[in-house]
Amino acid sequence: MHDFDILIIGSGAAGLSLALKTADKARVAVLSKGQLNQGATFWAQGGIAAVLDENDSIDAHIEDTLNSGAGLCNYNMVKHIVEHSQEAIAWLVEQGVPFTVIPPDDAHPGTDQQPLNSHNLKPLHLTREGGHSHRRIIHATDATGRAVFETLRDKALNTAGITLFERHLAVDLITEEKLGLDGKACIGAYVYNNDTEEVETFKARCVVLASGGASKAYLYTTNPDSATGDGIAMAWRAGCRVSNMEFNQFHPTCLFHPHAKSFLISEALRGEGATLELPDGTRFMPQFDDRAELAPRDIVARAIDHEMKRLGCDCVYLNISHKPTEFIKSHFPTIHARCLEYGIDITKERIPVVPAAHYTCGGVAVDKFGRSDIPGLYAIGETSCTGLHGANRMASNSLLECFVLAFGAADDILAKLQSDQGGKPEIPEWDHSRVTQSHEEVVVAHNWDELRRMMWDYVGIVRSNRRLDRAHNRLLLLEQEVRDYYASHRVSRDLLELRNLILVARLIVDSARLRHESRGLHFNIDVPDRLPEAHDTVLSPLTGSAS
Repeated sequence: MHDFDILIIGSGAAGLSLALKTADKARVAVLSKGQLNQGATFWAQGGIAAVLDENDSIDAHIEDTLNSGAGLCNYNMVKHIVEHSQEAIAWLVEQGVPFTVIPPDDAHPGTDQQPLNSHNLKPLHLTREGGHSHRRIIHATDATGRAVFETLRDKALNTAGITLFERHLAVDLITEEKLGLDGKACIGAYVYNNDTEEVETFKARCVVLASGGASKAYLYTTNPDSATGDGIAMAWRAGCRVSNMEFNQFHPTCLFHPHAKSFLISEALRGEGATLELPDGTRFMPQFDDRAELAPRDIVARAIDHEMKRLGCDCVYLNISHKPTEFIKSHFPTIHARCLEYGIDITKERIPVVPAAHYTCGGVAVDKFGRSDIPGLYAIGETSCTGLHGANRMASNSLLECFVLAFGAADDILAKLQSDQGGKPEIPEWDHSRVTQSHEEVVVAHNWDELRRMMWDYVGIVRSNRRLDRAHNRLLLLEQEVRDYYASHRVSRDLLELRNLILVARLIVDSARLRHESRGLHFNIDVPDRLPEAHDTVLSPLTGSAS
């Protein structure tokens, strides 16, 4: 039995930021389902969007975000997050994140900005990505996520109020209602210890879901294996609404190579002039959008998918070889080195790329403080749906959202802890006396593979009513199989992740079937037009839209 003030499920940018913001006033536990560096933050390449250029403005950032979101963004949330972007960058600089600064001799257009902020930041090198009208992407070369993660991790490891638990996967949330008590507050979680293979009990006065998205529901993804929608699934089972789950962002440029698993080619290459080409060298993006390679990701991904299907080719190509060699090596050292490992010299050759599932724009419905429908339960980062991204996330807004929501949630949680001095009810420990050890793990492996292939084929970049109906019917069967298996056998990490992923896949399909239009990341060939008015797709466990 573990007892903390705050339990944070997830150890990426959002979770670690909240932990650092609260550790001086609370006892904080942070769970990582694998090793600490196995989350999505570590692998993020691009950067963090923030207004720091004197030629840029808060209003321009807001407008770009609204345009990318295809009419579905929550304006008040967009404004709130963008207005706090300088504060987020200043805090990260204060923590020691080694962002790339402008070299004294750098005469690149758009990088001679003055420190347009009230935080006295030295001029940071800004790049540009799809959907942005200005250079506003703060980065650490092409490994921003790693720089941010390692800085925050090192801080957390040396902060007395934070206890980190590696290889701990949350099974389910514990609420007063589930225990048959008066009230509905979340008071802890049951957690699987991957080393002991036992389920432990964590009591907490506040619980924060910061466990990332669900792109592992798809066969091809840029995400690490941990992206199985655990937080979304647990929140749903506890009684929370979810919003806009049909909007799954497919990153247009994932490295296409038989030995390259999930390696993303940053959008920043296109921001610095890389072009997308067909196998014969023809550039094609200007035919699809006036912004060409810098169009929002949904447009670029659909264009690539269209050309691959039209030509029957396995991939298209991203070409930055026309840039000076030293420019490429200095701006994109990680991508250059990784491609060399696969025999591709990006200073001389084109990079073979394909779209891959990348980001879950929907999630647990929350407010600007990360508060969910359940008292004491918060969701931040990719697990949540704030309304910032709308129907299509604009590049590099996601890390910004992590920090701003973490700061807001931290303030709200500390205020709650200070005002709520009541004791926590007793929680029964996990009971596995009625289940047995499984000798048929092949069932889990088979269902996992079938789920991901089906989602890729039926619920991918381009959808149809018939494909969605087929996916829905098959998911009902898979869900029942896993429910029966879960009820009879001791839990394992593979089983827990499959259980969560099937539920989240159902929420994605249920949401897609309810949207009778094409908007942003959701494109249905049976209803290709956009409706005049935009509405969120909100699912509630109370209405029985999924089990």
